[in-house]
Amino acid sequence: MKIGIMGALGSFTEQAALQYVQTQKLENTSIVPLVEIESVLTAIEAGDVDMVIFPIQNSLSGIVESSIHGLSQHICTITDFFELEVNQNLLVLPGTTSAQISQITSQRPAIGQCTSYLTRAWEGTPVTEYVDTAKAAADLANGTLAPDTAVIASARAAELYELEILEPAIQDLKHNFTSFVAAVRGK
Repeated sequence: MKIGIMGALGSFTEQAALQYVQTQKLENTSIVPLVEIESVLTAIEAGDVDMVIFPIQNSLSGIVESSIHGLSQHICTITDFFELEVNQNLLVLPGTTSAQISQITSQRPAIGQCTSYLTRAWEGTPVTEYVDTAKAAADLANGTLAPDTAVIASARAAELYELEILEPAIQDLKHNFTSFVAAVRGK
């Protein structure tokens, strides 16, 4: 079974998919990172994947607008809703110190989950949006992003892309949950 996800490898959606596979006791699965919702919903409509998993709402930043908009443009059948606890982390290249950071980037919902932290701890530091948390981590690691950039992403992304966690659990709510949906091809 091929499961398409919104996000790159190391994203919270990948973690949600791995959790879903385990709790549903699914076997012979592979996760296909499709990064953006348009690619996810196009893939399920075309039958390129058997199932898709993507975020729909976060306890702090609210509705994932791109998912809602995508659902209004595509046909699929939602089969499950489930939650994942999300701990955002500030990731940097190995050896990078706070003093060396000149910009922070991540996906809009992740930034929204850390607004108070960013205002308090990084006042005056530019914060920009990126297509995906884990893609930002991958692009920092591969040199696409400047080395003085910090990204907001998962601990798994730090491990996967050999980045350091400069500051862990930076989300504004201690218990930060994201709701995900699992969907199959529409009928």
